[in-house]
Amino acid sequence: MSQTAPAETLDPTRWRTLFVVAISQLMIVLDSSIMNIAIPSAKVDLGISDANQQWVITAYTLAFGSLLLLGGRIGDYMGRKKIFLIGLIGFAAASALGGVASTQGLLFASRALQGVFGALLAPAALAIISVTFTVPKERAKAFGVIGAISGGGAAIGLILGGTLTEFFSWRWCLGVNTPIAIFAAILAIKFVKESKAQGDNTYDIPGVVTATAGLFSLTYGFNEAATKGWSSSTTISFLVAAVVLLVIFVMIEMRVKNPLMPLRVVTERNRGGSYLGSLVVGAGLFSMFLFLGLYLQVILGYSPLKSGFAFLPFTAGIIVFAGIASTLLPKVGPKPLMVPGLLAASLGLLMMTRITPETSYTTHVLPSLLIMSSGMALVFIPLTSTSLHAVSNHDTGVASAMVNTSQQIGGSLGTALLNTVAATATTTFAAANTQLGEKVMPFAMTHGFTVAFKFSAALLFVGAIVLFFFINIGKESLVESEGAGFH
Repeated sequence: MSQTAPAETLDPTRWRTLFVVAISQLMIVLDSSIMNIAIPSAKVDLGISDANQQWVITAYTLAFGSLLLLGGRIGDYMGRKKIFLIGLIGFAAASALGGVASTQGLLFASRALQGVFGALLAPAALAIISVTFTVPKERAKAFGVIGAISGGGAAIGLILGGTLTEFFSWRWCLGVNTPIAIFAAILAIKFVKESKAQGDNTYDIPGVVTATAGLFSLTYGFNEAATKGWSSSTTISFLVAAVVLLVIFVMIEMRVKNPLMPLRVVTERNRGGSYLGSLVVGAGLFSMFLFLGLYLQVILGYSPLKSGFAFLPFTAGIIVFAGIASTLLPKVGPKPLMVPGLLAASLGLLMMTRITPETSYTTHVLPSLLIMSSGMALVFIPLTSTSLHAVSNHDTGVASAMVNTSQQIGGSLGTALLNTVAATATTTFAAANTQLGEKVMPFAMTHGFTVAFKFSAALLFVGAIVLFFFINIGKESLVESEGAGFH
């Protein structure tokens, strides 16, 4: 296929479609971090105990992570625009419900509902981009915008969450989604074109049940590991159940006529490598936000709002380098961007291990954030593209869902794994350095964070190795595969 497509085959409203999808993507990404800052205020308001506070986040991630695959398939079969609209309206309603919640039970339920509708919305959004942009240069730009939002949105969520909580109420951290989602839905009705999978559209019910239950058990098991430890009987039970259910799921998918997750989607080496890369990168990156946020607030004494602003250089770096990445992608292909990008991000995280309770943000945190963000921008954009490389129209939604699922599972795994690493390192340091007296805990906690950063850097380095060996498409293949799903 040539670099340009005939004018009559190009969707004249495609850039407006991108704008609509970008709004929805920003809303989903913001939602993963905006509530973190609102939790202390919500706890006081609704009388939520320390033991139950994690459900403000967990209720959302469990529903979102376990239903993504099904959400992607529903979009493929029922129509991506239709499901995108249902996702937006449902998300608006769930957010409004959370904003007026009078009890903790209602707040948790509304967060779970947000997760359900987010699981419909996220895969449909990516699938719409994939089927709307058929020219390589334009598709790279479109994925550049989505990649910049995915990479930088979490930091914007922290700032927005801090601002709304500090000057208005924690309830606005939820309520703010409602007008945004309604605005996006109105625009989507006008500008987004409908697309759906052709051929066999029957649902693989055994696959749906085992995949959803397996992903739920996996996410919940990691959440339990983060709060109760890896040796907790609940953690072990859920992780064992997850392995059993997901093995059964794969066996079902090998046998049924029209599987929920056709193995052809994940066995193509570029797509499979991209999902594995997303998982490892998700694990490394989520923890960076978690531990750096704790360092800024607990050790350096930043307010929630100030710590949100401290992440802004990361967002700015992602946005600037996303533009560079989307320009280079059609010229050099994905691997020359992704592998050096992950190595740079890994180096940035290693630099962060120099922090102590007495070092300053400007000299020890800022340079690391800038190096990391420039590297990650070179990864996010090509990774979204290679995740959907040459996927058929029938499977676009479910392939898009795999991108989100691998990041979500990676984030849960990273948080659980690195929480344990940080806690163990903190305890060991405190026991060995009692001579520090009152200063021992700030130094011990910071030591825990730096050990977690080393592990995160190692995870990003592993991600670079995975992508180096799996990704074998160059710029020519990117061009040839454009429109593979549209014939």
